[in-house]
Amino acid sequence: MSVLTTELLGRGDVLLAPELTLAPEGMRRGWAVLISGGVFADIGPRAEVVARHPSDECHDLPGRVLMPGFVDSHHHLTQAFGKALVFGEPSEIFRRVWVPMEQQLTEENAYLATKLSALEWLRGGFTTVADAGTRAQIDLAAVASAVQDAGLRCALAEVQNDLTGDPAPATQRAARHLERWSAYPLVHPSLAVSIPEAASPEVLGALHELALEAGCALQIHVNEHLVAVERSLEATGLRPLEYLDRAGALGPALLAAHATLVTPYELQRLAETGAAVSYNPVASAWKGNAVAPATAMAAMGIRFGIGTDGTRGDAFRLVDAAETAQRLTVGMATGDSSVGGGWTWLEHATAGSADAVGLGSLVGRVATGLAADYLIIDVTGPELVPSHDPTWELVRLVGRDRIEAVVVGGVPRIWRGDPVGWDAAVLLEDAQRAAEKLLADAPVTVIHPTADEHRERSR
Repeated sequence: MSVLTTELLGRGDVLLAPELTLAPEGMRRGWAVLISGGVFADIGPRAEVVARHPSDECHDLPGRVLMPGFVDSHHHLTQAFGKALVFGEPSEIFRRVWVPMEQQLTEENAYLATKLSALEWLRGGFTTVADAGTRAQIDLAAVASAVQDAGLRCALAEVQNDLTGDPAPATQRAARHLERWSAYPLVHPSLAVSIPEAASPEVLGALHELALEAGCALQIHVNEHLVAVERSLEATGLRPLEYLDRAGALGPALLAAHATLVTPYELQRLAETGAAVSYNPVASAWKGNAVAPATAMAAMGIRFGIGTDGTRGDAFRLVDAAETAQRLTVGMATGDSSVGGGWTWLEHATAGSADAVGLGSLVGRVATGLAADYLIIDVTGPELVPSHDPTWELVRLVGRDRIEAVVVGGVPRIWRGDPVGWDAAVLLEDAQRAAEKLLADAPVTVIHPTADEHRERSR
């Protein structure tokens, strides 16, 4: 048995034999994983891997699960300063909170907000997030630097809203964005349009084609709330997905964030076109009108990941919410007590999310040749004793407190809740001060009272 340390995990070459490994085929007991040069170099039954690498010392990790890091398929990194303002708020918080707050961000504040988000999400077991674009009028290098410095992998989108009929300006801006980030190894460029009707059909079609050629996602909010569907009908005469379909932007490069309130025909078109969806169960619970029919999407072969929408950075609470939302909206009404059997939500929060955000060939699985983005989970606590079904136990019983290590690209980033190599306390103090000043100046409007104020009113 080896003593698990950041020094061990940070070696350029290390052979680990956890008690359990969450492999692409499912949970496996007694396997070993060789990590070399920041990638998974070999994986399989312990005896076979050890035999293939006799010169490498094998480090046994009893009571530990090695699993792929979670991938958040929908995030807004620069909204961290306002996350505690939106509890109990009506759905359209982007108009009253996010737009006025983000438009006040300087590059320094955007860096702090992003790094604060990155720290929270890493602590919660996410190794990759897809950022859907900021409304801040800043150079995106501030966001890229923050995720790089924190050690979080990011599919970073630049918003290309453009209602002109000429796609050239938008595609030229997008092409520059796609070519820009070689100096940031953890940043993978992506494209975005805020909502379908924020761009003309010509621009949408051209951006989808560009994203398809680049192998990245085109992120667009679709059917997040009832009012979003109605806005589209008023502006275009079509529902959001119909508008995207008509524009030639409903296809394999599309990542439709939320996709609640979808019709049977729209589900059929999502399946036929190969478009991907980000299922955001916590966002639905906190501010939505509906829950995306994720079990139906799974049955129809629709590509989907699971996202937070920046609500909270706890991956295990996210997969629990993903299952719970389906149980409440579909399972109870149909007598389906399994609702995905546990494994569905882990798989779509890792490999499914990676595929949805355009990074499926790089992350999301513990598989040979992929980046060594992984978690070490301590399963020796009372929550996991006795153990019967480790996969479902990860969904139902584990929290971020059981995450011992978070590793991205073979480099330890979080060790027992704290960042490796930098001081979180300094960041938290700076972020608190910056948030207080920014929110005092930003024209943010909050409708719902605080909990204490609500208590007084209730009396």
